[in-house]
Amino acid sequence: MTTIHLILNSHIDPVWLWPWQSGLDMILGTFRSACERLDRHPDIVFTFGGAWALHKVEQTDPRLFERIRRHVLAGRWEIAGGWWVEPDCNLPSPWAMQKQIELGRRFLEDRFGQFPRVGCNIDSFGHAASLPAILRSGGQDRYVMMRPGPQEMSLPARLFRWRGEPDGPEVVTFRIANGYNARPPMDQRLEHIRASLTDLPDGIRDTMCFIGVGDHGGGVTDRMITWCREHQDAFDGARLTFSSPGRFFDAVAGQLAHLPLVVGELQPHAVGCYSVYRPIKTAMRRAEHLLRQAEIAHRRDPAPEPDWPLRSQRAWERVCFGAFHDTLCGTCIPSAYAQIEAQLGEAIAFADESLHLSLRRQMAALPDDPLQRIVAFNASDQPFDGYVEFEPWREYSISVPALELQEESGSPGRVASGDRAVPYQRLTPEAVAGFGMRLLFRCRMEPQELRVLRVKTDCPSPAPPTLRTALTAQNGRLAGDCGLAVSLAPRGERILLLSPAMPLDLPQLALVEDASDTWSHGITHYADSPSQEPLWEAPEVVEDGPLRTAMQQRGKIGDSLLRAEWRLYAGEGFVELVLDVDWRERHKVLKWVLTPPRPVTRRTDGVLGGQLVRPCDLAERPVRDWSLLELEGGGRVGVVCPDAYGLDCTPSRLRLTLLRSAIMAHHVPHSGVHPRPVISDRGVHTFRFRLFGGNLAEAQTLDWHALMMQRPLVLADLTRGMPSQVDDGVYNKA
Repeated sequence: MTTIHLILNSHIDPVWLWPWQSGLDMILGTFRSACERLDRHPDIVFTFGGAWALHKVEQTDPRLFERIRRHVLAGRWEIAGGWWVEPDCNLPSPWAMQKQIELGRRFLEDRFGQFPRVGCNIDSFGHAASLPAILRSGGQDRYVMMRPGPQEMSLPARLFRWRGEPDGPEVVTFRIANGYNARPPMDQRLEHIRASLTDLPDGIRDTMCFIGVGDHGGGVTDRMITWCREHQDAFDGARLTFSSPGRFFDAVAGQLAHLPLVVGELQPHAVGCYSVYRPIKTAMRRAEHLLRQAEIAHRRDPAPEPDWPLRSQRAWERVCFGAFHDTLCGTCIPSAYAQIEAQLGEAIAFADESLHLSLRRQMAALPDDPLQRIVAFNASDQPFDGYVEFEPWREYSISVPALELQEESGSPGRVASGDRAVPYQRLTPEAVAGFGMRLLFRCRMEPQELRVLRVKTDCPSPAPPTLRTALTAQNGRLAGDCGLAVSLAPRGERILLLSPAMPLDLPQLALVEDASDTWSHGITHYADSPSQEPLWEAPEVVEDGPLRTAMQQRGKIGDSLLRAEWRLYAGEGFVELVLDVDWRERHKVLKWVLTPPRPVTRRTDGVLGGQLVRPCDLAERPVRDWSLLELEGGGRVGVVCPDAYGLDCTPSRLRLTLLRSAIMAHHVPHSGVHPRPVISDRGVHTFRFRLFGGNLAEAQTLDWHALMMQRPLVLADLTRGMPSQVDDGVYNKA
């Protein structure tokens, strides 16, 4: 006899086709209903474990919260999941996923004295290979998921052991059949329960079936409970029992060794979610890195603010709430995003302010100096080795005198005889007014290192130290060190040379038709052939210096405007591209296409918490920061692009998905016809790419560069100790 564990639950999206306030109202109504059912039916168990929802109930209805607490302590209300919210499980950073667990654990253990062994991400749109390790590190060795469904990914059984890597930690995992709801009519409810009996491993006589009203709350009704009692023996060879995920996993605990093993990621579902509504994704990524940098700076702060822990926790609560799967994946109604982006902005503002105030408290310990100084801080747990741009304040000067940039050889603030001159390059200042001075220079710094550079203006030499570099820019061609070259000829050969032995066609943009809904339901990839390609104007040199040379091209694709700036740096083994897109399309996808000179034999992508070898099968997949291609006959090409979140690959080419112009909150089978449709992502977007070839194209290097691009050095001016100047009341207009 098989036991069907009926899981009475309510899946509640706090934000989706409604704003968070409406989600909270439904949480309050659902939890009142659940408590009433528990009071009236002593044989049932209710399951819900999202910490954010429980926290909001505590803040708004303490009496209801106390009723819930009593049911939890009595074993009638099971807290399963336990994370802050049910996040997307592909896009967040690994430390943000750990914060999901940490915040949930802190709240639940404080209020209920417990944290569940069962993790639940039932509605998330795919599950990264790093999740088993993240779950185990949080004390959870059991997992419940639903997507991808059987039509999207074949699994050996409904209940299985899951490892992200062959030798990695594992969690016992259950894939829900059909869904987390069971609504009338009755014949559909019978089929819903019967589906839970399919695909069970040999010898397993327990399964789970989730019953309840979902998405916008509602819980379970008296009629539903009565119907389940009346039909407890309506299934041949099986019996219904009111239960919970914890009780189910306890029932199968003695048979885990006999379960089939699944290794790798659980993908895909709704592939368009990783390329729609980009602002929420870029804001999330910025918030995650800034908060990480603020935490590192806080550890070095000589006089940290006393309320910093509470403010930091509040900021992380905002970020973790914004990682909710429908929110981060771009499938909510447009009006909901203004509120979520404001909450992320609050976290970003806190982290940015905290980081810079902490740096200046460190700077207060530096001695006075008669020279102006630039203070650099590497607020990272990884070293930094790259170029930095900074505009030291020089009053309202258009003509800045010759200067020397000196790097102190001793401890910060201690001038030594070995101070060396740092090569630099003058750049056009950001202000169109022309005031100021922008410098480009290179820094190598250890994690958490503070370094001081002195700006000396009374120099006999009119220029920075001379460098022997191969940088040139002429006739539509850039050439640099390490055999790098970029040809932007508007007609004829357009090539990218990543090493003397690695010529390839210049990466190109392609506009692809996309009639799918917001999620891209029903497809695994976008069209392989472009509907339109860009038209480019003649290239122009915008920088030609000893440290960096750059050319830009303006162009158009469809109705959208383009600006591509290609850059080479002295001593660097990569080509950099900064691409601005003024996006004006509808039902289109913009792909960035890289065609290597030989077929791809192995492809490795950056993913949440690490890297993963994936097949070159054209399928669209979420990506984090970079992709590495190994080619037939040897040779490698690596692409770093922390601003893109989806890609596809075949043996002949790699395509990063930059933008989609889907109708927001459109879900098939609805036609998408609406009197006021909002088209996703219209406006200006910036993407940064670094391309590597040869021996430099390796996973560790790509990952490091992606981190440096997202955690630049923190820089500040320091003028304390400089002699005062007489103010003659006029700007220097020399």
